[in-house]
Amino acid sequence: MKYQLWKIGVPDSLDVAALREAGYSRLLAGVLVHRGIVTPENAAAVLERKDTLTISPLLMRDMNRAVQRVEQAVQNCETVAVFGDYDVDGITSTVILTDYLRRRGVNCLRYIPCRIEEGYGLSETAVHSLHEQGVTLIITVDCGITGNKEVDYAASLGMDVIVTDHHECKDTLPNAFAVVDPHRPDCPYPFKHLAGCGVALKLVMACGGEKEHDSLFERYCTLAAIGTVADVMRMEGENRTIVSRGLELLAQTPFPGIHALIQETGLGGKAVTSTQIGFVLSPRINAAGRMGQVNLAVEYLANLHELLETQDTLQAEELAKALCALNRKRQEVEQEIFSDAVARMESLPLNQRAALVLASDQWHQGVIGIVASRLSEKYARPCFMIYLHDGIGKGSCRSGPGFNLFAALESCAGLLDQFGGHELAAGFTIREENLDEFRVRINDYIRRAAGTERPVSSLDVDLALSPPVDVTLEEVTALERLEPYGTGNAKPVFALLGCRLESMQSVGQGRHLKIRLSKGTVQFDAIFFSVTPENVDVCPGMRVDAAFYLQPNTFRGVTTVQLQLLDLRPSRTPGRHETEALSLLQRVLGGESLTAQQARALNPSREQFAACWKAVRRTIRVQAAQNFAAEPRPQTAEVDTLPYLRWLSAQTGGTETFLRAAFALEIFRERGLLSLERAPETMRITCEPVPEKVDLTACPYLLHLREYL
Repeated sequence: MKYQLWKIGVPDSLDVAALREAGYSRLLAGVLVHRGIVTPENAAAVLERKDTLTISPLLMRDMNRAVQRVEQAVQNCETVAVFGDYDVDGITSTVILTDYLRRRGVNCLRYIPCRIEEGYGLSETAVHSLHEQGVTLIITVDCGITGNKEVDYAASLGMDVIVTDHHECKDTLPNAFAVVDPHRPDCPYPFKHLAGCGVALKLVMACGGEKEHDSLFERYCTLAAIGTVADVMRMEGENRTIVSRGLELLAQTPFPGIHALIQETGLGGKAVTSTQIGFVLSPRINAAGRMGQVNLAVEYLANLHELLETQDTLQAEELAKALCALNRKRQEVEQEIFSDAVARMESLPLNQRAALVLASDQWHQGVIGIVASRLSEKYARPCFMIYLHDGIGKGSCRSGPGFNLFAALESCAGLLDQFGGHELAAGFTIREENLDEFRVRINDYIRRAAGTERPVSSLDVDLALSPPVDVTLEEVTALERLEPYGTGNAKPVFALLGCRLESMQSVGQGRHLKIRLSKGTVQFDAIFFSVTPENVDVCPGMRVDAAFYLQPNTFRGVTTVQLQLLDLRPSRTPGRHETEALSLLQRVLGGESLTAQQARALNPSREQFAACWKAVRRTIRVQAAQNFAAEPRPQTAEVDTLPYLRWLSAQTGGTETFLRAAFALEIFRERGLLSLERAPETMRITCEPVPEKVDLTACPYLLHLREYL
């Protein structure tokens, strides 16, 4: 089981019926209602895909000043530098603006800092280098909003700076010629969730004027779509327009490098989705910035820009091959760091696990952000990964929705040399001597923010399929109207509860699982990527719950429905025999009369009592060792009720063990050995301190039971 909690939606049936009457398919209507879209009018508005951006870019604060300064540079034949970032958003932003300015005849340089040597954002060294090359105007893309000192330094050299960014602002903005960022407190622009490439696109459209809006949007929307998806921006409003139109025009993009990368990754001739941009194309573009080792970094980044900008098809193909090879190396390094980080995390004191603050001088600086994302998802808490070199730590942090990383870093600003980013992802620089204090303070901050609630890894499920016979290829295809997927518009997740695991086999050289599930008369084929039989606690023949994406799968010319599994767990819905057993248990607890046969079925042996108590104590010890809560309770375990009773049954042995295991827990509770706090699907078991030996045979439940034996 990958997720401790499944949050399964139960859409209102009347609202679903209203959307069904308006022509929406059953599954699509259920997903929309679960997400709060309950009227046909709202559904039409949410699913609409516009062909162009309709909000005027001049609504952004300082956009008019930025346009005036760019036009001045064009007229005066100035040398302009576009200063970007080394991630996908920064790279696509740089290409958009550089391409536009060069097409206007501007002598335009591009500058991407080396992640390893220079780190993120503007630096005085970079500004000085650009000044030496005759640059009179620097335009930042996807960075610069926290570069106050560097902007002042540029001004001292007689250079103007236009900042375009989309990250959170500090209290004081840079003293630049223009600062274009929708997150400015005084910016009236209505859509606040553009990526850096979205802001760069808006600048290009503003410079081109209203007559060129549509043509400029169509030229650059594919680049902006890639950057927007890669930067995990909210997939709504203008971002939905950028990505949906960018995907539509992907085959017609004027940048041959994109075509070459699509071919090299095996996506040629296929309809590319936002998911494939996020998991196939983006990592390969990111690999250049992440894996460049000191002297090679600039070369890799330059090659990447050539890949996106080149008009030479053969050169684009060679660069795409090199980029894919680089990405494979990145994957190997990432897995090594992930394994090391998990080992380091387990050595942290329990009171320092509300947030995971991990540091090493052995890690690759360019990959720690990816590992931070994986750890944050796995352990359901913010993760701060820090690469140490010569007493300085370069950190990347990631978190899930509901926790603002930028605000957390602000609370520790006195310990940091630099920091920047946004709610879900940020970076910072810290001196090694401040690391211990930072770990304490960030954990205190997160404990205060989380309160008493213990973080758990959770999966949002739109709805459970009932009956599964409704899952047709037509229903699955209709879900594509929700595309493009992303933050705020996740790919819909479904669940099949209480189904039977028919078969399970390893495929893909043992890296994945092919599974067949059944419920009633319906069978489904499923694929569980990056999972082996050892990673799941289920086996064929068991009742299981499955969570998955629905997708069409074509094999030998035949298209069928396939489940792409996200999680698989022992079922939390009782079978018929379990329901009967639990009903009988409630009867004896209530003092109702029983038959002799029922009493014999309930009565645990001395050996079964001992085995059950030993198993409960082992559960508590294991959870105490794995508990990353801010205030761990070492004598407490939280378990999934039905799967745990099944597991206890296996530990106690004999016949009628499910019923007897459940009864034994109730006897332990009545005798004061433990307390049970129940939720709908889970229970918390707490061992209580008992000063004397407890006589189980004196339990009223057993005395009542033995009246019938």
